[in-house]
Amino acid sequence: MKFVEPSADLNWIAISQSPLLMADLIAWATRPEYGAVVTFSGTVRENSGTLTGVTRLEYETDVKLAEGRMTEVAAEARLLWPTLGAIAIHHRTGRVELGDCAVIIVVSSPHRQEAFEGAQFCIDTVKDCVPMWKREFWEGGSDWSDDARPILKVRER
Repeated sequence: MKFVEPSADLNWIAISQSPLLMADLIAWATRPEYGAVVTFSGTVRENSGTLTGVTRLEYETDVKLAEGRMTEVAAEARLLWPTLGAIAIHHRTGRVELGDCAVIIVVSSPHRQEAFEGAQFCIDTVKDCVPMWKREFWEGGSDWSDDARPILKVRER
């Protein structure tokens, strides 16, 4: 698997066609100065709204644009929770099978409350703001979803 190397500013942002490795991200985010590491793993489920029988997803994006937006998400999380430590945001592209992981968020901080809140903010904001196009497949058909929108920065709220 080829990921963007984690940066010195404690962000590890990546888009990959390869399976995401939760254990690697947890190991990277676990550091002596942080007592909490919170993870979120979004997996492909067999339903979407009223649609059932989903068999797989396919994701497409402009990698440079998506990684830039994901970096903005991490920066906004740090404005809201200045004590956050490591933040990893990884997303798959290409074909992702039922039960496979499509997105992973890992956030560490000195205390659990900030880590939980930071992780939830990151996944919610990634889902809202990162231009990631998802095609759902089911027996007999498929359809695209196009609901990404620009990031709303903390100072604009």
